Amino acid sequence: MDTAYVSKERLAELKSELAFLKTERRLEIAERLRQAKEYGDLSENSEYSEARDEQAQVEQRIFELDELVKKAVLIKKTAATTTVVVGSTVTVKKSGKVVQYEIVGSAEAKPEEGKISNESPLGRSFLGRKAGDSITVATPAGQSVYLIVKIG
Repeated sequence: MDTAYVSKERLAELKSELAFLKTERRLEIAERLRQAKEYGDLSENSEYSEARDEQAQVEQRIFELDELVKKAVLIKKTAATTTVVVGSTVTVKKSGKVVQYEIVGSAEAKPEEGKISNESPLGRSFLGRKAGDSITVATPAGQSVYLIVKIG
């Protein structure tokens, strides 16, 4: 993954989580480890093992967030565009139903809210298309046909 498309709000959330993990969370775990060491034999110390496992998970999340923030590219909300790009809101017709999708980066995708990733099969199919284009997308249930009604 070379770039991670994110909104300004999402980038702020990611940076906030990263700062919390690097400061407060690391200190909490260090204190738990210190206390667990006082219990004696580390080979049979479940508190110590749990704290080490949690420390590994936090460090992994810090690494992931660091990488995501480094690769972050802000999504620019486009007022009017003739083609679908990351940040576009796309109104489509599928099987007679009108549905609206917002094309976002994978870090912000929430399909249940209509936010689909630019890396998803559907999101990739919409990119670069224009209003009036018909797109066929392979899904687990078979082929689905979408007609782009409007790009906002």
